[in-house]
This record gives sequence, C-alpha cells and structure tokens, in this order.
Amino acid sequence: MEKFHSIPLSSSSFLITGGAGFIGSHIAEYLLQNGAAKVKVLDNLVNGFKSNLAILQQYAAFEFIEGDIRHKETCDLACRNIDFVSHQAALGSVPRSIKEPVYFNEVNVGGFTNMLKAAVDNQVKQFVYASSSSVYGDEPTLPKKEDKVGRCLSPYAATKKTNELYAQVFADVYGLKIMGFRYFNIFGPRQDPDGPYAAVIPLFVKGILQEQPVYINGDGDQTRDFTFVENAVQVNVKGMLTSNEEAFGKVYNVAIGERFTVNELYQACKTQLGSQWDATYREARAGDIRDSLADISLAKNLLGYQPTKNFAAGLTETIAYFKKLYEAV
Repeated sequence: MEKFHSIPLSSSSFLITGGAGFIGSHIAEYLLQNGAAKVKVLDNLVNGFKSNLAILQQYAAFEFIEGDIRHKETCDLACRNIDFVSHQAALGSVPRSIKEPVYFNEVNVGGFTNMLKAAVDNQVKQFVYASSSSVYGDEPTLPKKEDKVGRCLSPYAATKKTNELYAQVFADVYGLKIMGFRYFNIFGPRQDPDGPYAAVIPLFVKGILQEQPVYINGDGDQTRDFTFVENAVQVNVKGMLTSNEEAFGKVYNVAIGERFTVNELYQACKTQLGSQWDATYREARAGDIRDSLADISLAKNLLGYQPTKNFAAGLTETIAYFKKLYEAV
C-alpha cells in the first residue's frame, strides 16, 4: 500500500472503533505498519473478526478493547490518552436496518454520540467518522455533491444523516475537530462474504467460485461507484492528520468518480474467474438507491485525496484474495 502521510506517526496514538471489521482493520494495519506509537482498537466482535485482530496482534503498538460503543464508560476508556480517532464502528446494511430500526439507532446514533462525548472529554485532537452515500437518498442528480442530499430511503441512511448532524453540533458547540466520509460501495480483501447481509462483491465471487446460486436484485442496471478499500484508508489517514483548518466540520465523498452497473460487475467477476456461472435475477431491494456516482473534488481540494486504485485494479486484488481464501478451505 502506498504511503498516505508525510509526518511521522511515532509520537501519535490512534483509536479505531470497529477495528476488527473490514475497513477498520485496514486502517489499523496501515497505522501499525507505518510506526504509530499506539493503535487501539475498540470492537464488540459482532461484525468484526478475530482473524482480522490476528493480523494486527503481531505489532507491539497494538492494543485491543473488546467492548460496545453503546456503553459510555467503554467509549471513555477507549479515548484515554488518544490523539486521533477514526470511528468505523456501526451496523451496516439497508435491508437489515428496515427490519431492525431501533437496534440501528442504538448503535449508529447512540453509540456515535457516546464516542463524540468521550472524544471531547479526553481532548482528542481530531476525529473522523464513517458516513455513507446512502445519505443522498432520493436526490437524483449525478454526480453526487456533498451539499445536495434528498430524503432518506432507509433507517440506515437516517442514522448516518443524524451522525452528520451531531458531528456539526459537536464541532460548533464543543470545538471538536471533526469530519465525516460518505463511503461509496467500499470493497476489498477481508470483506465478509457470509451471512444474509453480505456485500455484493464477496457474494458474487464466492457464488461463482463455489457454483452456488448468485442473485442480482432488480434488473442489474443500477449503477455504483465501487471504491477499493485502500482509498478509504487513505482518506481516513489524511483526515486524521491534516493541518488544514478549512477541512474540519465537513463531510466528504469517498469514491473513485466512476460508475459501473451491477451487471458489468458480475461480468467482470466471471471473466476474471474464467467462469460461465450465471446469476439469477430477483426483485429489487427496498431502500436501495438506483444510481450512484460521486464528485470527489472536495476531498481532493481540502485533503489531498487522490484515489490510488480504480475499480478494475481493486477488483483484481480482491478476487485474488478470495480465490486464495476458498482454495485454502
């Protein structure tokens, strides 16, 4: 992975909430590989994995707290003696949020507010957090620009929009240096291929490799700005470490700025795997955005964000990871 920081990390301590999960573990690994003084991970292991922690445990600077962001005391403990926070802990999945809206609110809103308060109380220097492109809702304009959002289409989207509101209040009232990242369909190695709410790319790859039924929701012509996880790592690192005062108190699109249909994605997976395994089409999912494409100029201008791996390169790396994973089983 390329180097995304210019100042040494050896005198700084970091907290990654959700650091046993997909994106969080990649951020934590980058910081550890690059000599951070301390990298603390807070995770309740509901969506996180011990296999991801095993990757991090080889570093002396790593510390793990098993705990839940719904508990104020846990958040306070995690933020002690921490300079920078990257808050990735959350419940994902639009369809799951429609089934479990109260649970999503408790974790994504209540837990987020606990973390903000703990960061203020412990004088954390800078705080970055995961928002979502789902915040755009029914706003039809493409590409998506940060200042133009529509009506939320799911409880998940509502929790992320609420995060952005709380972030703005904590910036204004408490002076917290904070920024949010609207992720656009992040994918890559370590993304969970199992369970009823697994993400589309690991689901496709696993289904093709094992010749199990693969489903495409709707007609497959819906578009997404598929974004390789390395780009999410980059923006989190740059956001935590930036000295640009103008960058705080904002939300940023994190994407490539290209879009592909789900049908194109499936075809690319089949081609790379040398397979003729066909997908089955079924009803479109409630709450899904039809088309997604990001304008990433704000993150480029204020954070120096520059995507390092596009869709094709990221997909090649991701498929190689899952192929190796399933061949080893």
